[in-house]
Amino acid sequence: MEIQKKYNCVIIEDEPIAAEIIEDYLSRNQDLKLIGKCTDAVHAANLLSFHKVDLIFLDMNLPIVKGFEFLKRLNDPPFTIVTTAYQEFAIEGYDLDIVDYLMKPIAYERFQAALNKFRHLAEAEEALMEIANSDYIFLNIRKKQLKIYLEDIYYIESFREYITIHTRKEAITVKMPISRMETMLSDSKFVRIHKSYIVSLKKIDGLSAAEVIINNKKLPIGRTYKNMLREGMN
Repeated sequence: MEIQKKYNCVIIEDEPIAAEIIEDYLSRNQDLKLIGKCTDAVHAANLLSFHKVDLIFLDMNLPIVKGFEFLKRLNDPPFTIVTTAYQEFAIEGYDLDIVDYLMKPIAYERFQAALNKFRHLAEAEEALMEIANSDYIFLNIRKKQLKIYLEDIYYIESFREYITIHTRKEAITVKMPISRMETMLSDSKFVRIHKSYIVSLKKIDGLSAAEVIINNKKLPIGRTYKNMLREGMN
């Protein structure tokens, strides 16, 4: 008998009735597990620091720190479904690469459609992670899957919500958090040296306390990543 995958969810919502509706909708889906409800970003950040969360339902009009500001502060945000009563948030929400945008009051059918989008994205990411120990990865580029051999990668560079993979042949840019790319790569072959850089250990030509040299390019070493680099080099 196949064990059904369970996804951990958090509701971040300061309206009690709205939170109850989302919780009720979630309870009708056996593959979703609610691990917490928060009424503000401070408590939400604390919850996310202690639990592995796959999906958050994020209200925009939160007290103190608004929804999008909270999302921008997360280093590795979970998949996010935005909930709000204000139409004007929609454009900015999609710029942040959220799963879906739900207008209140939320109909159950519309809620389920958003969940199906999440499941599709989560399954695709899991499939990518399954091949993390092989000699290649697949990335979705302009609705096509591009095969990239790990041996060809020099380093990965991050800029906002995009990463650029620098290879022997070309530089490939894709919309993806660098933290998600990090999970796809073997830590015996690649190491994070900075919040904006992952490097191939085999491609390191030179090394100092402050920088790494790869293919004549000098890349900075972040203070919090020095131990990771040291362990990777040993």
